[in-house]
Amino acid sequence: MNSTASLPYGLTVRRPAPTDVEAIFGLVSAHHTALLGFPDCTLGDIADRVVEPGFDRMTDGWLVLAADGVPVGYGSAFGKAAGELIELEVTAQDPSVAAWLYEQSMTRAREMGRRGGHAEITIDIFAYRADEPLRRLLSDHDFVSGTTYRRMRIDHTGPVAAPAPPPGVVVRRGMYSDAARQAAHDTIVDCFRGQFGFVPRPHEEWLEFREHSAVFDWSQLCLLEIDGQGVAFRDCCDLSLETENCGHIAGLGVVEQYRGRGLAKFLLHDAFAIDAAAGRVGTILLVDTNNPSRAMDLYASVGMKPTLTFDGWRRVLPVD
Repeated sequence: MNSTASLPYGLTVRRPAPTDVEAIFGLVSAHHTALLGFPDCTLGDIADRVVEPGFDRMTDGWLVLAADGVPVGYGSAFGKAAGELIELEVTAQDPSVAAWLYEQSMTRAREMGRRGGHAEITIDIFAYRADEPLRRLLSDHDFVSGTTYRRMRIDHTGPVAAPAPPPGVVVRRGMYSDAARQAAHDTIVDCFRGQFGFVPRPHEEWLEFREHSAVFDWSQLCLLEIDGQGVAFRDCCDLSLETENCGHIAGLGVVEQYRGRGLAKFLLHDAFAIDAAAGRVGTILLVDTNNPSRAMDLYASVGMKPTLTFDGWRRVLPVD
C-alpha cells in the first residue's frame, strides 16, 4: 500500500508499552466521552489489550504523541487465524491522525496475511454510530457494515429471585481444574462457531489471556452440563464494575442442538440474581443483532434494553 496520509507537524510515533496503559486509557476514554457522553472502557480493559497474547506491541501497535508527550492517537492490528482475520483499532480525534493510523494498520494487516500464506485477508473494525469521521473513513476505503452490536442493560432495584435450573441440567460454577477449563473452552467454541468475527483461540493462548486479565476471574465462568456434556456457558467479568457498578456478561451461549430449552434464559436470570445480591445496580452485555440464535429477542424478553449501538465493519481484500 502506498502511503497517502501523513501526520501533522510536531507529532511523534512510538510503540505502546505496558507503562502507557493509563495514558492510552485517558485518550480512549476522552474519545468515547466526546462521542457518547461517557467512557465505554476501563483501565483494566486497556491493560488487557496491550498485553493480550497474540498481540506483538513492537510490530502491531502505534502510539501518536503530541509535543508534550500526551497521546493523540492509538492504533493496533490484531491477527487471528494465522493472519487470515485481522481486527483493527483506530482511535484519534484528529482525522489526519486517524487516516495515518489506518494506513499503518492496513499495511501491517497485509504483512500478517503474507506471513500466514493467505491469498486474501478479512479485516474487521468496530465503529460507534456516533463516530461519523471513522465511519466515513471506512466507507471511503470500501469497508461495509457486516453486523450491528447493541449494548443491553437491565437495572436491579432490589433482590432478584434465583431461578431453578431446567430439569436434567447440572450447573458448574467456577472453572478451577484443567479438565473443567478444557470443557468450558470446548463449549464456548461449539457455541460461537461460525459467528461474525469469531476465531477459536488455541487452548493455551486462551488460558494465558484469562490468567493475565485484569477483569476476568475463573470463579465467574459457569458451565451447564447435560449427561456430563457441556451444553451452555456464561462468562462474567468486572468490565462494568468500576464505571457503572454493574455486572457484565462477557459471553453467553448454548450449543446449537440444545437451544430452545430455556438454558440461556436460566443463565441470564441466574446472573441477575447474583449481581443484585452483590449490590450491583444492573447487568450489562453486548449482543450481535445478527446472532443466529435470535439473542436480541431473548434479552428483550427478560427485560434488558439497548443503551448503545455500534457496527462491525468488514473488508475482504487480496494480500498483494
